[in-house]
Amino acid sequence: MTYKLLWVDDEIELLKAHILFLEKKGYEVETVTNGYDALDLIENGKSSNSKSFDLILLDENMPGLSGLETLTRVKELLPATPVVMVTKSEEEHIMEQAIGAKIADYLIKPVNPTQILLTLKKNIQQKEIVTEHTQSGYQQDFSRLGIQINDASSIEEWKDVYKKLTYWELQLSETESGMQEMLSMQRREANAGFAKFIRKNYIRWMERPEERPVMSPDIFKRTVFPLLDKGEKVFLIVIDNFRYDQWRVLLGEIAESFTVEENLYLSILPTATQYARNAIFSGLMPTGIAKMFPDLWVDEDSEEGKNLNEEPLVRTQLERYRRKNTFSYHKINHSGAVEKFVPQIPQLQKNDLNVVVINFIDMLSHARTESLMVRELASNEAAYRSITQSWLRHSAVSDLFRSLAAQDCTVVLTTDHGSIRCYNPIKVIGDRNTNTNLRYKLGKNLSYNPKEVFEIKDPVRAGLPSPNLSTTYIFATQDDFFAYPNNYNYYVQYYKDTFQHGGISMEEMLIPLITLRGKKR
Repeated sequence: MTYKLLWVDDEIELLKAHILFLEKKGYEVETVTNGYDALDLIENGKSSNSKSFDLILLDENMPGLSGLETLTRVKELLPATPVVMVTKSEEEHIMEQAIGAKIADYLIKPVNPTQILLTLKKNIQQKEIVTEHTQSGYQQDFSRLGIQINDASSIEEWKDVYKKLTYWELQLSETESGMQEMLSMQRREANAGFAKFIRKNYIRWMERPEERPVMSPDIFKRTVFPLLDKGEKVFLIVIDNFRYDQWRVLLGEIAESFTVEENLYLSILPTATQYARNAIFSGLMPTGIAKMFPDLWVDEDSEEGKNLNEEPLVRTQLERYRRKNTFSYHKINHSGAVEKFVPQIPQLQKNDLNVVVINFIDMLSHARTESLMVRELASNEAAYRSITQSWLRHSAVSDLFRSLAAQDCTVVLTTDHGSIRCYNPIKVIGDRNTNTNLRYKLGKNLSYNPKEVFEIKDPVRAGLPSPNLSTTYIFATQDDFFAYPNNYNYYVQYYKDTFQHGGISMEEMLIPLITLRGKKR
C-alpha cells in the first residue's frame, strides 16, 4: 500500500534528500512551499474526490501564512489527518500551541530521515504494525498456552491461564486481526478444562475449607480484616457482575491515582448475587446463613428481593469474629446516588470500614438481554468493555475514585461474580417451582442429561440450602445455557448471545480482588 504525504516547507528544495529517501521507502510525497498552496491543494483534492493525504508535514516558520495558522485551517478541512509540525524553534509557547491544536507529533530541525520515517510509521502505519506484531506474538504463544491449559491442575495455574487469555483478547481486540476466532476456540477449550477442574475439587473444598483457595466467604477474613488489624481505614467496593477483562480496562482509567495490588479469587456456586454476594458479606456458605440467620436468608421461590439483607449480614460477621469495628453500608444503583455519596467520603473516614455496592454492570447485563438497542451497543465483549469504560470515565464513579485516591484509606475493589456470553442451549425440564436462572437450576423433579452439566445431588455437601429432601442443583458449563422444550426455538433465539451468570466458567468464577492505595494521600 502506498501512503500519500504532503510536505509544506518554504525551504523544500533543501529537503530533496529526505524526500528521495521517503519515496524509496514507498511513500508518495507531494510538496508545496507555503500555507496558501497547501490549503488550495487540500481543497482541490476534496472537490475532485481524489485520494486525500495520509499525513501532512508542516513547517512552523513560513512567510505569509504561518505554520500555526495553516495548521488551524488544515484541521478544519481534514480533522482526521495527522499533522506533524517541523520547526527550528524550541520555544515552549509554540510547542503548547501546536499540541493544543492536536498535532500528531513535533519535530525539531534539523531532522534526519530516520526520525521522519519513525513518525510516519507511528502515525500512519501503527495499526498495521501493531496488528502484525500482536498476531505474531499470539501465534508464538498459542502452543505454549495450549500446553498450559492441558497441564493446569491448581487454581493458581488456572488463574494464570485466564490472565493470559484475557491479555491476548485485549491485545487482539485493539487490532484488525482475524485471529479472534482462534482465541475464542482456545478459550472454549480452557473453559472445558476449567469445568473438569471444578467438578473434581469443588465438593472437597466445601468439606475441607482449610484446603480451598480464597472464595466468597473468605474475603473479609483473608483480605479485609488483616487491613483493619493494621489500623487502615477500608472502603470495600463491590461492583456487581464485574469481570476480570472489565477490571483491566478500568485499571487504565485509575492507574495514575493508585498503587495497585491485583489478585483473583474464586466465586462460590451458584455464581449469582443471592449466593455469592451474601456469602461475602456473611463470611458463610449459604447453608450457614440459612441455618444461623434464617431471617436473613431468602429462598429462591420467595417474592422478596434476594439482596436486601446485606448490611445485617456484614454486622453478623463482625459480631461472630468479635470485632468492634465501626462500619457503614451503601448501595448505589445510578450516578445520582454516587453524586450524593462522594461528598460524604471525608465524614465516612471516621468509620473503620465502609461497604459500597455498585450495581451498574449487572443492570447493563440484564438490559442487554432485554433490549435490542443495548444488545447492538454491546454487541461483543470488546463493546461490552467499552461501555464499562465509558461509564467509569463519564459518570460520577470517576469522581468516587478520585476522591478515594485523595483520602488516607485503602480501597478493596471486588465483585461477587462475573458473566459469560452464552451460545449453546441445553434442554432441561423442571416443574413450575424451578428457578428461572439460565446457568443453574435447582428443584426436585429436574430432567436433564447428566453429561452436559455439573450436578450436585446432595446440596448440603456443597454448602447449599436444600428446600426439599430430593433437591438437586445443576450448573451449566462453558458457554451453555438452559432452555425448556416448550417454546424451545423462541427461547433459544431470545437468550442466545446474551451475558449470563450462575454457572461454571473462568469468566464467572475467577474474579478481581484488588487492593488500591492513593498515590497522593
